[in-house]
Amino acid sequence: MDLDAYTAAHRDEWSRLDELGRRRTYSGAEADELIERYQAGATELSALKTSAGSTVAGDRLSVSLSRARARFTGSGTNLFAAVPEFFALRLPAALYRLRWIILVVAGATILVSVLYAFWVLNDPQVLANFGTDDQLQKFAQNDFVNYYSENPAASFTGQVWTNNAWITAQCVAFGIVGVYVPFLLLQNAMNIGVSAGVLFHLGRGDVFFAYILPHGMLELTAIFVGAAAGLRIFWAWIAPGARTRGQALAEDGRALFTVAIGLIFVLLVSGVIEGFVTPQPWPWPVKIGIGALALAAFIFYIVFVGGRASRAGHTGDLADFDAGAKRLVAA
Repeated sequence: MDLDAYTAAHRDEWSRLDELGRRRTYSGAEADELIERYQAGATELSALKTSAGSTVAGDRLSVSLSRARARFTGSGTNLFAAVPEFFALRLPAALYRLRWIILVVAGATILVSVLYAFWVLNDPQVLANFGTDDQLQKFAQNDFVNYYSENPAASFTGQVWTNNAWITAQCVAFGIVGVYVPFLLLQNAMNIGVSAGVLFHLGRGDVFFAYILPHGMLELTAIFVGAAAGLRIFWAWIAPGARTRGQALAEDGRALFTVAIGLIFVLLVSGVIEGFVTPQPWPWPVKIGIGALALAAFIFYIVFVGGRASRAGHTGDLADFDAGAKRLVAA
């Protein structure tokens, strides 16, 4: 191949391709021409590389082709724009959709915990199933408190953070089966109720609240949110409404998996409180006040920021273009 002759023969075409690739808007005819020029230019670049290898003309044509391809295929979302959008719109909108389910889940869990605590307190045979008097005294006076300080604060924070994040992710991922979330909530409520019953029986109810509430208010709320997301996905499968089941699962699954991502950061805050605040010998109003402040900030984010995002039309799902076609339609 005579490289100079080949380049001269196609120079005008490549210049036109480069010109079209630099434009921001196109008419219908110009869009068609861009695609035609791109297809022809790709073939010509292949011929250049096959015959002459890497050349200046080929490199310039490659740049023009890349620019043209970006015009009709689009480019990925800018990360610096996507992150603020996620936290300001998508995540709070998804959380806001769950607000009533979160309240129901929280109320049911607290009720079951209280019932278990009263059962343990008022039935000595039940209390005896959890250990001898010496074992219960050891749990109330040492194990319950030492659990929060027996490991370095940083490593303990990482441990509880990853464990709780894994639990909430499971709630969202396995919520569709319908039984996993209620089982997990029942197990959690039982553990809280039994611990409360044992400590109140031994006259250490104040210790229970002083060591549970600082981190537990935010931690349990995050678990309630994850459970609510899982139940919402299950309900989308059971009662999709006007949507097909596949469409309902796709839309709610995408939207509510943003909740699992967001809860990672919420549980990080909870883990920091559990590792660095809960075990401190500070006055209980200070420790509980820190936990209450963290919970209030999260509730504000759900109700006010989420409500604003929801009223603006956001659901937590991807935009229509990013989500793709909802169903196949024959032309």
